[in-house]
Amino acid sequence: MTRVLAVDLGTRRLGLALSDPSGTLAAPLLTIAHRDRQSDLSQIVRVADAHQVERIVVGCPRNMDGTSGSAALRAEAFASALRRMVRTPVEMWDERLTTVSAERMLVASNVPRSRRRGMRDQVAAAFILQAYLDARRRRAAETDHRPASSKDRA
Repeated sequence: MTRVLAVDLGTRRLGLALSDPSGTLAAPLLTIAHRDRQSDLSQIVRVADAHQVERIVVGCPRNMDGTSGSAALRAEAFASALRRMVRTPVEMWDERLTTVSAERMLVASNVPRSRRRGMRDQVAAAFILQAYLDARRRRAAETDHRPASSKDRA
């Protein structure tokens, strides 16, 4: 398995996180200052190429009731534009409360406020990516432990 890249889209910054080569652990990678969509996309493509990622996961900020608001629609449009620029599969992943979780973790880790702003988005991307990796591993385990059907046994 190769690496997976996650993107947390903010209005001012984009956070990126990268998995380890086994696709088990997510780690914050970097924060990109938002300029315009084309520049942001180009930077993500360069990072994806540099790390030879197999998949890109874009956080989708759904409303708490699961519906798609303007931020989710913006993320979906961003992911669609990214798909046109890469051969790598691009998936959407629910990112509700990841920024809040990232901020809480940074505060609990005593990261000074001046440094938290630059780190928050990449830590949120790591939360998105870890949830994605964990879910993918659970699905694979369920598939591996599913009883064989009568057709498979024949």
